[in-house]
Amino acid sequence: MKILVTGTAGFIGFHLANRLATEGHNIIGIDSINNYYDVTLKSNRLAEAGFDAGLIAYNSKVQSSKFPNYSFIQLQMEDAASLQLLFTIEKFDIVINLAAQAGVRYSLTHPAAYINSNVVGFANLLECCRHFGIKHLVYASSSSVYGLNEQVPFATTHSTNHPASLYAATKKSNELMAHVYSHLFNMPVTGLRFFTVYGPWGRPDMAPFLFTDAILHDKPIKVFNNGNMMRDFTYIDDVVEGVARVMKSAPEPNPNWDATNPDASYSSAPYRLYNIGNNKPVALIDFISCIENVTGKKAIKEMLPLQLGDVQATFADTIGLQEDFDYKPSTTLQEGIEKFIRWYKIYYKN
Repeated sequence: MKILVTGTAGFIGFHLANRLATEGHNIIGIDSINNYYDVTLKSNRLAEAGFDAGLIAYNSKVQSSKFPNYSFIQLQMEDAASLQLLFTIEKFDIVINLAAQAGVRYSLTHPAAYINSNVVGFANLLECCRHFGIKHLVYASSSSVYGLNEQVPFATTHSTNHPASLYAATKKSNELMAHVYSHLFNMPVTGLRFFTVYGPWGRPDMAPFLFTDAILHDKPIKVFNNGNMMRDFTYIDDVVEGVARVMKSAPEPNPNWDATNPDASYSSAPYRLYNIGNNKPVALIDFISCIENVTGKKAIKEMLPLQLGDVQATFADTIGLQEDFDYKPSTTLQEGIEKFIRWYKIYYKN
């Protein structure tokens, strides 16, 4: 299949595009390569996938030296004209949208970045999928949409009407916009709510990276809410496997959907929502202990209150993914942290 993967200089997009290219699919990757975090890390991900940084230029197609079936274009989804031209030329079968302005705390100080990328950019993508007959759009949502909801485990049937950050609100808007297009234009769409993804080549603004880096360099780590937090950490390979399975099976309208008692996870339209999480939340203090055990070093902890926009716990109900795809993430925290720290030490020659 010919597949557009957005966000391929990013963490999840990098791993997914490589996996799909290895399977023989014809992949076009796009990414704005913004400076939200270290651009060098993004460039090195692309280099690892076979792209020469010296050849990358805006709206210019570059061929991977590693995968003959994988090309990359630096492109912003907010650029509607260039995005439409890309769809006109390439004639995609499937679109997987992993591009977004990420980060909860950054949204407190840079709200426009989230509206431009996550709302305007996603709307442009939906329009292209509509007009060019895409067989299946798979897009990344987030566990952040559960917001102030404290009913755990988080199920796709639960209310997501009380987001705690603008980032979460934009992800919720993606789900609503996607349903509209699915309903109006019979467009098969699947949304995936990711839960705290980590692993090799991970984002440097996320806890696994921040904690590992600080511990190895004898610097204090910031422990928010005095450590009274739980996170459903999900290893990158498990997430990629979930996306790859979902991609191959476009949803169909559910004739049993009850409009008088609506279930948010599916619809009378070809629309589905799934959680992709480990279904095993870990206390933040235990997570830190795991990194300490693997590194052989003790953390210097700076205890702080809960930050604006953060939630105390995430916990994924993954029954939908299990029932429809016979799949549930299985990598243990110990296994995942060992793999991440091994990569970190090699990458930074530490």
